[in-house]
Amino acid sequence: MADRFQEIDGSITSPQGFRASGVFCDIKRLGTGKGSDKGLKRDLMLIASDIPATVAGMFTTNQVCAAPVKVSVPVASRARAQAIVSNSGNANACTGNRGMKDARAMVAAAARAVGVPADSVLVCSTGRIGMPMPMDRVRAGIRDAATKLAHDREAAANAAEAIMTSDSVSKEVAVQFELGGKQVTIGGIAKGAGMIEPGMSPTGRRPASRPLHATMLGFITSDASISSRALKRALREAVAVSFNRITIDGDMSTNDTVLALANGLAGNSTIKRLDDRDGKRFL
Repeated sequence: MADRFQEIDGSITSPQGFRASGVFCDIKRLGTGKGSDKGLKRDLMLIASDIPATVAGMFTTNQVCAAPVKVSVPVASRARAQAIVSNSGNANACTGNRGMKDARAMVAAAARAVGVPADSVLVCSTGRIGMPMPMDRVRAGIRDAATKLAHDREAAANAAEAIMTSDSVSKEVAVQFELGGKQVTIGGIAKGAGMIEPGMSPTGRRPASRPLHATMLGFITSDASISSRALKRALREAVAVSFNRITIDGDMSTNDTVLALANGLAGNSTIKRLDDRDGKRFL
């Protein structure tokens, strides 16, 4: 199928039925080192599907794992989700019980602001480790981001900027291809420039054969119709031959996460497994 992909301008809002936003709420000001010198850079983003979407996730297998990972793993294990909230400037890692409370508060605030069930919201954070989240600013940022959710190209670019930390450029991509006579779109954004050597798994548990690893975030959206089981397998296999093969400096991270949402609005016949009747690979 790779030879049938056509790259288009866009990213996470290119698939039908996805909105995004990125805002500045001054998370980076408090105890984030170089981040404090970055000025009015966006530091909180939302992604929302217009309808519940099939969900899959891959997470850090570091023995020290951040609160947002612990909160998001069970959500990604379900069949469907509808929104993602993520911030930069603070990793909410090594923050104990308060960190767990703050991660859950971010989920609850995003659910209220977007108008979706709390158990359909995933949360991610990236930035300085060991610092408490400035929740007054985070809550204000979530409310602001919800009012700015949009389907357009600028909204996606703003979201991509909002997850950057040491990145010098934002990372976005979108592709289209035909599937069962329907046009399907996949979009993605990612962050990471240092502390990168991912070794993610669906549960955050590290198999004995896996090495320790490091930091990055990736968010993927698609309007393809695909079953939960197939999407989870597709993401697992894709991460194994992409993100989990990257190393920059070998430093470990507490927050590595890749999340995928697929809402089915392209109208293709639902992919229930990764092999069709003729044994040809869908993905």
